Amino acid sequence: MTVLNLIENIDQYAVTQPETVVYDILGDQHTYAQLKHDSDAVAAYIDGLNLPSKSPVMVFGGQEYEMLATFVGLTKSGHAYAPVDVNSANERLTSILEIGKPAAVIAVDELPLAITEVPVVTPADLKAAMAQDVDYTVEHSVKGDETYYIIFTSGTTGKPKGVQISHTNLLSFVNWTLTSDQFTLPKQPKMLAQPPYSFDLSVMYWAPTLAAGGTLYAMPKEMTENFKDLFSVLPKLPIQVWTSTPSFVDMAMLSEDFSAEKMPTISHFYFCGEELTVGTAAKLHERFPEAHIINSFGPTEATVAFSAVAITDEMIAKAERLPIGYVKADSPTFIMNDEGEKLPAGTQGEIIVTGPAVSKGYINNPEKTEQAFFELDGARAYHTGDLGSMDADGMLHYGGRMDFQIKFNGYRIELEEVAHVLNLSKHIEQAVAVPRYNDQHKVQQLLAYVVATPGSREQFEKDLKLTMAIKEELANDMMAYMMPSRFIYRDDLPITPNGKIDIKTLIAEVNNR
Repeated sequence: MTVLNLIENIDQYAVTQPETVVYDILGDQHTYAQLKHDSDAVAAYIDGLNLPSKSPVMVFGGQEYEMLATFVGLTKSGHAYAPVDVNSANERLTSILEIGKPAAVIAVDELPLAITEVPVVTPADLKAAMAQDVDYTVEHSVKGDETYYIIFTSGTTGKPKGVQISHTNLLSFVNWTLTSDQFTLPKQPKMLAQPPYSFDLSVMYWAPTLAAGGTLYAMPKEMTENFKDLFSVLPKLPIQVWTSTPSFVDMAMLSEDFSAEKMPTISHFYFCGEELTVGTAAKLHERFPEAHIINSFGPTEATVAFSAVAITDEMIAKAERLPIGYVKADSPTFIMNDEGEKLPAGTQGEIIVTGPAVSKGYINNPEKTEQAFFELDGARAYHTGDLGSMDADGMLHYGGRMDFQIKFNGYRIELEEVAHVLNLSKHIEQAVAVPRYNDQHKVQQLLAYVVATPGSREQFEKDLKLTMAIKEELANDMMAYMMPSRFIYRDDLPITPNGKIDIKTLIAEVNNR
């Protein structure tokens, strides 16, 4: 099965299988017929706003069905959508508005701040729009190299970067998942929809599921954060495909109910977003011995993932670090050195990916786009910033980050951004963020080295009280997953000969290297 137009595909299911459930959120079900009705209504409403042609629109919300209907409606009306999670800090919202310059904001959930720069579609407006019966003809939907969605990642100066993914980029990924021998996607798959839509891992569940006429089982964040609530629902879901970060499945395995005996329908696990360790794969294989465990790799800038492999017993038994997969056919990938020379098999260097899945770049950020994207052998190419090697069989192996960007609990975090926000505190003179790794090269803790402002430590009975005050002060400026769990106070920080904070020395100190 090959998809040529995702929207046409989704609408066709409204004709061929109208009563099939497309979205189930805690038992609240919506069919393909409803999705067509509601997305057509949203598209007509958006057309009526007379926004600039092909302009992006921010969508604010969680895992509600209305998010999906809005995404499909915006695509039908020819607009890219930029999903922003309901749990985002206010500073992130304002940064995305400033950088992405959306033509409008659709609030599926109530906005936490007033937005006056652009039109705002309120939850009530959206509900009223979806209630309309319209006869909508899709005539100017997103196509080809036009931007389908924009995912905002973190930036080194505290400003997020908006990765533009086109319809062509998305089809490259979707058709690979539908046809790959590695993914072996079930027919009309029933998939868990847990990662937030602002995280590009979400594309790994919604895009193949909609393309194949399957069903999404949404898991709201408040449910996943409460372990008791999670396991009151999770074993009852008839999901076949589990898509998450390894960290989330580690959490799930804390429950004895997370097993093939209690959840017999799960046949596939898809992992991306951070490194899958041997330990996690081994424990999961014990719990679900017949399930396919798929490890995949790729940055947001190359549309979710471009390599994947089904993890075997032999890999678990022999590997210190699991391979990250065979590269998909349309995405030639090379290992290159600093001089831009391709390296032979088995040699470590930077992983460079090319082909139709590579993004056109960062929205309204030509400088960062020029730094990260280039042309190689006549194709669009991207500097992943990841070290790796490719063996003689074409298997890609991961070697870690080249810079100070880390993956923690599935989120991509730039240490410089964490430091930037920490330094906004009135109690901090100087601060850096440092990762602590476990023996399987996985970040297990984020720490902060801090030089407090004169007199700050004396104001508080203990350093712990000072730490709590800093966290409270910065709560609206930093996403919770980026906040260091431990603060180490110093009178000064080590300096390099160039006059910069010597973060490499601190990383070595934390990791006893």
